[in-house]
Amino acid sequence: MTDVDDALRADLDRFREDFQRLRDEIGKVIVGQRDIVDGVLSALIAGGHVLLEGVPGLGKTLLVRTLASVLHAHFSRIQFTPDLMPADLIGTNVMLESEGGGARSFRFEPGPIFSNLVLADEINRATPKTQSALLEAMQERSVTVAGETHTLDQMFFVMATQNPLEMEGTYPLPEAQLDRFLCKLLVPFPSTEEIEAILDRTTESATPKTEPLFPSSRILEMSQLARRIPVGAEVRRYAIHAVMATHPEQDLAAPLTRQFVRYGSSPRGAQAVMLTAKINAILDQRYHVAREDIQAVAANCLRHRVLLNFKGQAENITTDTIIQDIFEHLSQPQVAST
Repeated sequence: MTDVDDALRADLDRFREDFQRLRDEIGKVIVGQRDIVDGVLSALIAGGHVLLEGVPGLGKTLLVRTLASVLHAHFSRIQFTPDLMPADLIGTNVMLESEGGGARSFRFEPGPIFSNLVLADEINRATPKTQSALLEAMQERSVTVAGETHTLDQMFFVMATQNPLEMEGTYPLPEAQLDRFLCKLLVPFPSTEEIEAILDRTTESATPKTEPLFPSSRILEMSQLARRIPVGAEVRRYAIHAVMATHPEQDLAAPLTRQFVRYGSSPRGAQAVMLTAKINAILDQRYHVAREDIQAVAANCLRHRVLLNFKGQAENITTDTIIQDIFEHLSQPQVAST
C-alpha cells in the first residue's frame, strides 16, 4: 500500500475537522439522521448529486436549506408538480423590443437551476419530460437553450427528494436520470427521542440557527483532496467485482443477482463507490481505502442502479438485499481468489 506524506496527512486531518464542523453545525437544526447528513456531505464533496427518498415531513427540504446557509452558497428550491415545464427549470429566451418598436432581440433569462445548491423537491411528481431537463445540467454542468450553451457554476449540487412510488401522483424516474445521482439515501422515520427533540426545537420560542462556516471554494478544495487518497490494486479490483456482480450475465454474479436482477449498475456506479469510499476512509482516520470502505458505501451508490426483474418485484426483493448478498458472495474463497 502506498503511504501518504506528512503534508497530505495534515491536509486530510484538516479535511476531517472541517467535515466534523459541517456535521455539527447542521446538527443544530437537523435532529438525528447522522447517516443521511454524512451521505449528503460526502456526495457534495465528491462532486455528485443526491436522491433522498422518504415520506413527507422528515426534514429533507430543511436539510439542504440548512446546508446552503452553512456554506455561503446560493440556494434555490424547485417544487416539482405535474404541470411544471422544462423552461421553468432551465430558463428561456425572452424577446425584447427597442423603444422605437423596430429591432427585436432575445435575451436568455436563467431559471432556478442556475444556483449552487438546487433542491428538486418531490421530483417524481413531475412528468418524465420535465425530469429529463435536469440531465444535461447534472452531468455536464451546463444548460443548452436554442442551440446556445450556458455554463453553470463549478459548485453545482442537486439534492432531489422523492416520495415512495407507492404514493398517488408519482412518476418513476427514468434509468438515465437515476444514474446521474451519485447516491440514493433512504430517510428513516425518527425515533421517539428524536421526535421529542424536534418538538423542543420547533415548538418553543427559541429557533435554532446555523452560522456560515466555509465558502463554497472550500468544498471544491476538499473534493480535490479526497481524490488523492491512495487505493491499492486489490481494493480497486474488489470494488470492480462488486459492480460486476450486479449484472446477472457476468461470471461474478451473486445467486440473488442471477435470480432477481434484470440490469446491473453502470460504470458510474463504480466511480461513485470509489469516490465515496475515499471520503469514508478519511472520516475513519485512515489514509488509504480498505475493503470496509467499499462495503460501507456500496448500498448508497448502487441501490438505485440495480433494476429488478418481474420476479424480484413480485417477491418484494429490495436492491439492498441484493447488494448484501453480493458481498457475502465475494467473500467466498473461490470467488475472492479470482
